[in-house]
Amino acid sequence: MTVQLETTMSTALEHYQLLNHPFYRRWEAGELSRDELTHYAEQYRFFETMLPTFLETLSEKLPEGPIRNSVMANLEDEVSPPSHLELFEEFAYSYDASNPEISPATRHLVDSYSQLLERGSASSLAGLWAYESQGAAIADSKAVSLIQHYNAGSEAVAFWSVHGSVEGDHARWTLEALEALNPDVEEVETAATLIGGAWWSFLDERESFAA
Repeated sequence: MTVQLETTMSTALEHYQLLNHPFYRRWEAGELSRDELTHYAEQYRFFETMLPTFLETLSEKLPEGPIRNSVMANLEDEVSPPSHLELFEEFAYSYDASNPEISPATRHLVDSYSQLLERGSASSLAGLWAYESQGAAIADSKAVSLIQHYNAGSEAVAFWSVHGSVEGDHARWTLEALEALNPDVEEVETAATLIGGAWWSFLDERESFAA
């Protein structure tokens, strides 16, 4: 069933391949202003702060065993020193990020993950995979571009470099856990579409900041 699940969710994300979004294309090309990177860091922080809580809550809904262990392994990667949030703060600090209020699209993104938890474990895992499956390529692209185009130092790049190395594992663990639940295919398709669309809207908002 793994192939069917992956195919179903990949199809749902066909129009939400985030590296194709204009904002990330401009990031790769070195066309973002410093203010745009600052604004991005300020809003992305809300997601990164939420993620460990999401994983912990999801794990509590799962029975003891391999499925729960997969989620806990992901959570351990997030919070083990230095935590991913601590690494992210190095990136945010490098671009003078402050602490503004959460924006509408970021609120929608965070709320979408909360909706997944309400819908159940299969939806939560499918939505988690929707971003993780793209996460390694996105992180690698950001890290390379920050070095090549934005003169970023190692501390500013560390968060993205780490994610480039672990997100592939996270996606695999999540897919294996999802398969073990024997989920409804339409349910996972809906969840993947929800998160893919929420991330696309988040990037649309970043583009509107530039305009």
